[in-house]
Amino acid sequence: MPEHTAKERLREAAFALFEERGYERTTIDDITERAGVGRTTFFRTFRSKEDVIFPDHEALLAAVRARLAGSTRQTALVAVCEAARLVLLHYLDEGELALARYRLTRSVPALRDRESADTLQYQRVFREFVHTWMGGGQDTALRAELTAAAVVTAHNHVLRRWLRGLTEEPEAEFDAAMARTLALFTEPATKGDTGSIVAFRTTKDLDAILPALRGILGEPG
Repeated sequence: MPEHTAKERLREAAFALFEERGYERTTIDDITERAGVGRTTFFRTFRSKEDVIFPDHEALLAAVRARLAGSTRQTALVAVCEAARLVLLHYLDEGELALARYRLTRSVPALRDRESADTLQYQRVFREFVHTWMGGGQDTALRAELTAAAVVTAHNHVLRRWLRGLTEEPEAEFDAAMARTLALFTEPATKGDTGSIVAFRTTKDLDAILPALRGILGEPG
């Protein structure tokens, strides 16, 4: 049996059992029996029952770092937003799996703690990148921390709205949220100008996202 097929079967079996019996009452033996594989296959694929639930964050973090590394000084902030977009798109692509995970993590405190720890890894990567981009001095440490926290918070806000069924246009909302986040950390275009230059990337029609963008920035429609 190809390993990727075993991984899919194990994950499908695990989430089905978690829904039926609850996370705590489901054992690894239960999962392997439902999936039709042995314990050896399970531990060759996942390190623990908990790992079945979460995305491959190491792979996602590697993709985030690669996108950041491919930026220039002039495109650094845009790279941060596009790197955050990679994470959002991963969850959107998961579809029902992401929704099932959300239901599960809301009900199991230990899983919420794991999720929070994973989130901090992304924030750390963004903070280190932004700090270096700003010059790496003591005077920029706080600004880098705030920038990273704002990017992660904006991403999570949009993701949670999608998971709760509150938006059918998460990508458009993400673009608008990132535009607002960038505006917080972008110098005004000219002295005395209250506006900021922001940049974002979207696969959507500009006309489709302008209402959401204007609403978030507090501008009239």
